[in-house]
Amino acid sequence: MADLTTIAPAFVEMAHRIVWCTVATVDASGRPRSRILHPLWEWDGTTLTGWIATSPTPVKRAHLDNSPFASCNYWAPGHDTCVAECRASWAFDDETRTRVWDAFKNAPEPVGYDPAMIPVWTEPTAENFAALRLDPWRLRVFPGTVLLGQGGEVLTWQAPAGA
Repeated sequence: MADLTTIAPAFVEMAHRIVWCTVATVDASGRPRSRILHPLWEWDGTTLTGWIATSPTPVKRAHLDNSPFASCNYWAPGHDTCVAECRASWAFDDETRTRVWDAFKNAPEPVGYDPAMIPVWTEPTAENFAALRLDPWRLRVFPGTVLLGQGGEVLTWQAPAGA
């Protein structure tokens, strides 16, 4: 098991290189639903936090009301994969939404983009724009070279029980 200071930078590098991930949530009947989203990850040397700029649709809200967890799975054609299992929480306050909007707008490509390109997101405080916070409790980074027998190391981290 890797420590967070080892795995978090490797996770962010791979996730930001791949950009798009499959995010799964669970409905009130226990059925999963997946969608493709574009998280931005922040590592401050101690804490890893993900942010998704998204519309707070009734389905997403109902799923997270039912179970406040999301699985974020990245995959690249060279078989690099990384996964973050997270607690997910909505941020509807103007300060956080503006900070997340600016973080995406100012991040380097390929993970950075101007959120205003989405027609219903006219500004960070628009009704159809929200920030979804991701707090990982488990991470896995699996370089495709391991799968193909070309070396490398699979990294796994899990938060201590009760954390």
